[in-house]
Amino acid sequence: MMARSRPGTKHLGRLAFALSLLLGVAGCATLQQFAALRNVDFGLDRISNPRLAGVNLSQVRSYGDLAFADAARLALAVAQKDLPLDFQLHLRAENPAENATDARLMRMDWTLLLQDRETLSGVFEEEILLPPGQPRDIPIRISLNLVDFFEGSAQDLLELALALAGQGGAPKEVALRASPVVETPLGPIRYPSPITILSREVGR
Repeated sequence: MMARSRPGTKHLGRLAFALSLLLGVAGCATLQQFAALRNVDFGLDRISNPRLAGVNLSQVRSYGDLAFADAARLALAVAQKDLPLDFQLHLRAENPAENATDARLMRMDWTLLLQDRETLSGVFEEEILLPPGQPRDIPIRISLNLVDFFEGSAQDLLELALALAGQGGAPKEVALRASPVVETPLGPIRYPSPITILSREVGR
């Protein structure tokens, strides 16, 4: 007697095949997303809105440019070991035009290094779409107490801050170590290992 197939067996087989095909397509798309993110070119564009202990440094090029009240404020801040440096770090991210797919940055954990010294860490949580051939600005707000990482007089630390802002002083190395999270058809996936997406000397 010929054995009969169980009801629905062929249907389940077709469903399993369809699911495996879907996962295969999603897997290919995931690999494309990772490849696109890996090929994105990150670099330092600029630093904007630098402030040191509340003093606006946008028009300051040296210690001699400070008003008496601002110089006194910085000296007091150094004496109290509370010298906050605030600025906006702008990264330029470009997905190469030859990439076949968009890269979508969902999140990025980062650590700021100044002169090869780890300073502070944070998380960039704004979603950024990176279409091929279209540079995008990634603004990261930085706020750190400069005296926690560097020693010197108010003038020394001001000149350091100006160099970091690209407004004078001896060149200083700035680097950003990051762990991006990219959106894929299988959900958000963290990049396998941290990458140094920025390394450049700023200042004169």
